[in-house]
Amino acid sequence: MSDDSARTDSMTPESSTGAKGAPFTNTYYKGPVILRGPMIPTETTTGKLLASEDSTDWLHMDPWRVMRIQAEFVDGFGALAELGPAVSVFGSARTPRTDPMYKAARQAGRLIAARDVAVITGGGPGIMEAANRGAAVAGGTSVGLGIELPHEQELNAWVNLGMTFRYFFVRKTMFVKYSSGAIVFPGGFGTLDELFELLTLVQTHKVKRVPVALVGTQYWQGLFDWITGTVLEEGNISQLDPSLMQITDDVEQAVDVAVSGIAR
Repeated sequence: MSDDSARTDSMTPESSTGAKGAPFTNTYYKGPVILRGPMIPTETTTGKLLASEDSTDWLHMDPWRVMRIQAEFVDGFGALAELGPAVSVFGSARTPRTDPMYKAARQAGRLIAARDVAVITGGGPGIMEAANRGAAVAGGTSVGLGIELPHEQELNAWVNLGMTFRYFFVRKTMFVKYSSGAIVFPGGFGTLDELFELLTLVQTHKVKRVPVALVGTQYWQGLFDWITGTVLEEGNISQLDPSLMQITDDVEQAVDVAVSGIAR
């Protein structure tokens, strides 16, 4: 039986309209759904598929969005499946090239590439550009996973493997799936979101191990004093494994931490 077919049940001789107190005689099958009487549609699924459509509202409906989301996952998996070992570098898009943290992120990208490990960033300016730049100049794989924003932000010029996503959650899946560690430089809400996504996955055992290094003691220490003090003391989290996260001002140490999750 097709997914949109109608049939008459010979066991019920009464009217197909379903007279009061009488069973319906016509049954319409729409996939696993059974429709009878006034619930039977006037058009079939195939008919709707082949009918001309003047309105384009369907392009913005949730079922169509599901297809776009699926396509992003397929494209992302296809682009990164053969990437090999990689480390994600997170940090602010607003960091100027004159900032010491830009120089540090560039050094991190270079050191990661020197270990034959790919660098993955969000593909934007600032810290992301610096890490991509360090990796690309060193001859390494420099990945940029961009995001579609209201104000256009192109992938930086040092990305040699890039993709732009519509959906943040698809993009974050790619970071987590293809990175064996992370280095987090000072940043804002986006950086914090990426950091706490990783910590949540580790804390809930959704991933086995993602070592994280945070560069910038002065920037990060206050936040983690509050987390390991107030938040932990209130019983809202369990004790974080200190081997999974280190705060440092030493870029080489940060790289050592980030690549420690890569099997050699």
